[in-house]
Amino acid sequence: MYTLPELGYNYDALEPFIDTRTMEIHHKKHHQAYIDKLNKALEKYPKLQNRPVEELIRNLSMIPEDIRTAVQNHGGGHANHSFFWKILKKDVEPSGEILKAINKKFKGIDNFKEQFKDAATTLFGSGWAWLVWNGKELEIVKTPNQDNPINQGKIPVLGLDVWEHAYYLKYQNRRPEYVDAFFNVINWKHVNDNFLKAKK
Repeated sequence: MYTLPELGYNYDALEPFIDTRTMEIHHKKHHQAYIDKLNKALEKYPKLQNRPVEELIRNLSMIPEDIRTAVQNHGGGHANHSFFWKILKKDVEPSGEILKAINKKFKGIDNFKEQFKDAATTLFGSGWAWLVWNGKELEIVKTPNQDNPINQGKIPVLGLDVWEHAYYLKYQNRRPEYVDAFFNVINWKHVNDNFLKAKK
């Protein structure tokens, strides 16, 4: 059975960039709902219940067909949000190997932000924008709904939830403003750790 992970910080820790109420609803309601529905889908398949959720969504073709869509959607929602909470923290400057790799690939952090924002704001409907390691270099990709780049053999390093529930209370339909705010709450130390692990 999957359970809701702790945030590791208070709901107001990202103010004023991401508001307290959004964080509370996003974590306790939306993320919990993905977990509840994933657990329900797996009830008749006990052997799948104790596997890491990333393993389930990485190997969707191995999931029984009658629950495959539920695992893709709700397992993806659980994995994506569990990843997302860990990369959020105020006042952490980009540094380390990830900064060197961003400078090499995107010719500077500002160019990276511009391209990442473009991916996040041009995604039609709900989904995610990602910075991934594709096995050779960094790459910006976007996925619909709760899909995850690991389905494509890519390893997420940074991700941004652009479902409306992630920003609508504060930013309404102004997704570009939300993306700009996100750049103020990236835990670059954790992102650097993700990058180092991805390269191994």
